[in-house]
Amino acid sequence: MNKIALLLLACLAAPVMAEEVGEVSTTFKLLSPNDKVVVEAFDDPAVQGVACYISRAKTGGYKGALGLAKDPSRFSVACRQVGAIKFSRPLPKQEQVFKEGASFIFKHVRVVRIVDAKRNTLTYLSYSDKLIDGSPDNALTAVAVLDQKIPLQP
Repeated sequence: MNKIALLLLACLAAPVMAEEVGEVSTTFKLLSPNDKVVVEAFDDPAVQGVACYISRAKTGGYKGALGLAKDPSRFSVACRQVGAIKFSRPLPKQEQVFKEGASFIFKHVRVVRIVDAKRNTLTYLSYSDKLIDGSPDNALTAVAVLDQKIPLQP
């Protein structure tokens, strides 16, 4: 495979980026950015008609302003059907659909889609990981697919 095809394939397989839809300040800091809770939205890259919203704490202060702060592992996720559900391809049993940094390098917030084939439901698990040790904090949401069978990879 040539380099352009490999790059295109890597871009298609990469988790999507979220867009910020709102934020609220949780602490006031006089000379630096406030600590806040941010709400972001992203569409499932393989399932048209499903959107996910994730809220998470972001650390302010000077470290937060410089991107050097470690954000807390506190978040929530809610995924909903926002249109007709269409699958762009057969889905694996489990796939990461979102990843965003929660510290300078070593910590991330992730959302993984897990297919519950028995109940024909898409479940979305959010959690954080770190290079050394992650957090057991997590959040879960589910979207039932009522009008068609979820196509699974063999």
